[in-house]
Amino acid sequence: MAEKGTMKMQKTTEVAGMDFHHENFLRRSRYATVFFVLLIAFGAITVLNINTGNVHISVENILKIIFLRQGEEMEYNIIWKIRLPRILMAAILGGGLSLSGFLLQTFFENPIAGPFVLGISSGAKMVVALAMIYFIGRYQVVSSYTLIIAAFIGSLIATGFILLVSRRVQHMATLLVAGIMIGYICSAVTDFVVTFAEDSDIVNLHGWSQGSFSGMSWSNVQVAAIVVGIAALLAFLMSKPIGAYQLGEAYAQSMGVNIKAFRVILILLSSILSACVTAFAGPISFVGIAVPYLVKRGLHTSRPLVVIPGTFLGGAVFCMFCDLIARMAFAPTELNISTVTSVFGAPIVIFMMLRRKRGN
Repeated sequence: MAEKGTMKMQKTTEVAGMDFHHENFLRRSRYATVFFVLLIAFGAITVLNINTGNVHISVENILKIIFLRQGEEMEYNIIWKIRLPRILMAAILGGGLSLSGFLLQTFFENPIAGPFVLGISSGAKMVVALAMIYFIGRYQVVSSYTLIIAAFIGSLIATGFILLVSRRVQHMATLLVAGIMIGYICSAVTDFVVTFAEDSDIVNLHGWSQGSFSGMSWSNVQVAAIVVGIAALLAFLMSKPIGAYQLGEAYAQSMGVNIKAFRVILILLSSILSACVTAFAGPISFVGIAVPYLVKRGLHTSRPLVVIPGTFLGGAVFCMFCDLIARMAFAPTELNISTVTSVFGAPIVIFMMLRRKRGN
């Protein structure tokens, strides 16, 4: 009898081990499939963006310009000075904005939290507009780092108001309404100062204030890559503390996470990422909410170690695709990027809220 019991336990253990390995294999396969699809989409949309525009350039000439740095001056300038910087900025900033949304959702423990909805992007936009008016009016020039610092200050101001409100309200819906109101106030101030600006360069801020990837340069790409790259790397290195925090503050503390320092770092990283996006491209709506949701649904997990790179890559693909639509849907007229991201992102957010209400 004892032998039979032992054999039965061994079989149960073997079956459990096989089930574990099978589930682990399926999980890894799903991760690999999602990342493979995202990489294929990234490559395809990159090619489409380079090859699509008001001026037709053959694939052969594009390859010569990119790899050999040879070609007609006009075509060379279009590819190397206009299209490539714009594509790279859409990828970098799109990834940064999505990651910012994921960090805010972790902080507030709510999937509807995002830099645009909470008014953080609008706060950054307001301070950037004021900084542009001051520096252009006085010095006729403003550096990329100055814009990022201004946007970061604006992000922190808006985040500070949100945190103050969060201490006084119990429901996330009330906090979201407060964020939307803060966004409206900041947007009203921005529109006011832009409307009454006299300098022609400042008047052109109206297009930027609606969100756009146009007019990007290689110096912009360099600055954005450094700022977003460092912030994204730090967020990835915090994967374990974020994973512990997702399971509750008590569990995170038991794992040795300093909750106060962790929350401060989370807010700072999110503010830096959203500030960089706003400084260069203006406010972009719904990307920070829709993309993290889609990535987590595709991966069937919330593990930061997987979701953080997936969210960054997904945000890059989403913004590059939306920028392509913005450029070509009604060419030669160009749409604001926020218009396109709202068309694709808002239905996803509505769907997410309905599923959450049903408890799915």
